[in-house]
Amino acid sequence: MTAAEARALIEQRFGVAAGGDGAAIVVTVPPEQWLALGRAAREALGCVYFNFCSAVDWKEEGLEVVARVENLDAGFSLTMKTRLGPGVTTVASLTSLWRGADWMEREAYDMFGIRYEGHPDLRRILLPQDWEGHPLLKAYAVDTPHPPYR
Repeated sequence: MTAAEARALIEQRFGVAAGGDGAAIVVTVPPEQWLALGRAAREALGCVYFNFCSAVDWKEEGLEVVARVENLDAGFSLTMKTRLGPGVTTVASLTSLWRGADWMEREAYDMFGIRYEGHPDLRRILLPQDWEGHPLLKAYAVDTPHPPYR
C-alpha cells in the first residue's frame, strides 16, 4: 500500500481529510473514532511500528492526543490526532493494538492527566504515586511547593 492509497482509505472510512505531504500522513479524528483509526492503521494500512504517543495542552481548546505509527515496509508514517475538548480527559487506549503504547500512555497520564480507557496498568510512571496534579498542564502552578524528590 502506498501513502496515497492510505490517505484515500482514511478519507473514505472516516470522512476526514488526511493531510501531510509525501510519505507523512496526518489525520485528526473525533475521540470516539480514536481506537477505530488505530485499528485501521494497524490492520488495513499495515502500520505495525508504534513510534510515539504524547499530548498537547491547548489551554481553552482542551487537550490533544497525538500518536505516530509507521508502515516500515511501504515507507510511510501516520500521525494520528484527536482533540478531547475543554474538561475532557478520557480517550481509548491503543495498548490493545500496540504494546509499545503502554508506557507512553502512562507518561501522558502522569504529565497531562489523560485517562486511557482499557489501559492495563494506568498509574504514574515518572512521578511518585502521591504527587498532586499533572505538571505539563498549563493550569499547573509551577510554584507549587513539593517535598524533595529522591
